[in-house]
Amino acid sequence: MADELKNKKVAVLMTDGFEQSEFEKPYEALKEAGATVEIISLKDAKVIGWKRRNWGDEVNVDKTIEEVNAEDYDALVLPGGVMNADKLRMNINAVNYVANFLELNKPVAAICHAPWILIETGMIDGRKMTSYPSLKADLVNAGVNWVDEEVVVDNGLVTSRNPNDLPAFCKKMIEEILEGVHIER
Repeated sequence: MADELKNKKVAVLMTDGFEQSEFEKPYEALKEAGATVEIISLKDAKVIGWKRRNWGDEVNVDKTIEEVNAEDYDALVLPGGVMNADKLRMNINAVNYVANFLELNKPVAAICHAPWILIETGMIDGRKMTSYPSLKADLVNAGVNWVDEEVVVDNGLVTSRNPNDLPAFCKKMIEEILEGVHIER
């Protein structure tokens, strides 16, 4: 099914300290499915990943957060990584960009620490989600029904806990992108 996402354009929002595998596996899955994927970041040029216990590979940035609109994409992917998620949630442009995807009911896939960014949108109250276990209290305090499962889908919002969940995460992410815009809550 190499062309199932042929006419879909997906944004991946990340900055320095993104979890290498949580970017690479979804990126590869999207490309294999035929999607056009653009890397969006807080800065131009390159961002550097985090791989196990050290810095990872550099990835070219396609556009900065100031250059993009959610309307131009079919879905959003948020890789984890403690540093990455913390930097993104502190940037109002990144938070607003993520909020726009939720407002438009477009699929959003967030893994590990990435749900921190979703909390900042103020738009996840009542949603069913999972995350890295250390975010449980933060998500519950934001009104989320937090569960400990490898992948959770709630009306286009796909969440997973950690790199071990990547196969299930990627599968559900692609399914949700195929379904497209979701019914409003």
